[in-house]
Amino acid sequence: MILVADSGSTKTSWALSGSSPDSVTVRIETQGINPFHQDAGEIEHVVRSELLPRLDVAGDVDVYFYGSGCTIEQEPAMESVLRRAIPMCGKVEAHGDLLGAARALCGREPGIACILGTGSNSCYYDGRDIAMNVPALGYILGDEGSGAVLGRMFMNALFKGGLPETIRQKYLAESGLTMADVIRRVYREPLANRFLASVSPFIHANIGEPELKELVKNNFRSFFQSNILYYGHVGEPLGFVGSMAYYYKELLTDVASEYGFNELKIIKNPLEGLLLYHNA
Repeated sequence: MILVADSGSTKTSWALSGSSPDSVTVRIETQGINPFHQDAGEIEHVVRSELLPRLDVAGDVDVYFYGSGCTIEQEPAMESVLRRAIPMCGKVEAHGDLLGAARALCGREPGIACILGTGSNSCYYDGRDIAMNVPALGYILGDEGSGAVLGRMFMNALFKGGLPETIRQKYLAESGLTMADVIRRVYREPLANRFLASVSPFIHANIGEPELKELVKNNFRSFFQSNILYYGHVGEPLGFVGSMAYYYKELLTDVASEYGFNELKIIKNPLEGLLLYHNA
């Protein structure tokens, strides 16, 4: 049996599988696990209290964990926590979410793999490991293409006259926010990146407005220019995971074609692809 986890700061999705992807017997969601923000005791408590009671396993289970905050430096500690918390575990591996995205999208073939969600990241994957990575740098210094940067671009255009007054009035009425509220949420409260990314549903619902459509496409263009083009592998497979890629897939496909990428693989989350990878 294998147990595969795709984890973010909000939730962790687990899938228990037999010898083929079709034999998935259990799917479980627990709270998010992020070794950058949680210590070993907190993580072990989540696994023991939320995961183990719902696992009905006879024999050893190989565990493959992929998650945000699981850097190379954090991998050994995360693996130790999983070994302690899951008594029936056999082999244990812990990796970052970017490698998880690459293996889910590309399997054992080389290609460019990207994450476009609240934040963004990308890499050139050699079929086994990450061979090149342009640093994401976060939503202030980087994260082009992400929901947080889209929100930043939207707010800038909203209050500096870059969007029609009809859009401005509609957003302010629906959100109940003022410019002062936005400034406070961005500069004085925690998790500003999530607040900025929360603008995306409004943009998606009104994507028929040409100005909003161009805003999304410019965000994606910035992602290609600042990240993808540095890999120098135009024409090789290119794939995306994450909500921004999934919900704006048509616009993302249009922008990708501008840079010579005519075929994309776009999935909302990597769990199914990771099952395929580890069952191959």
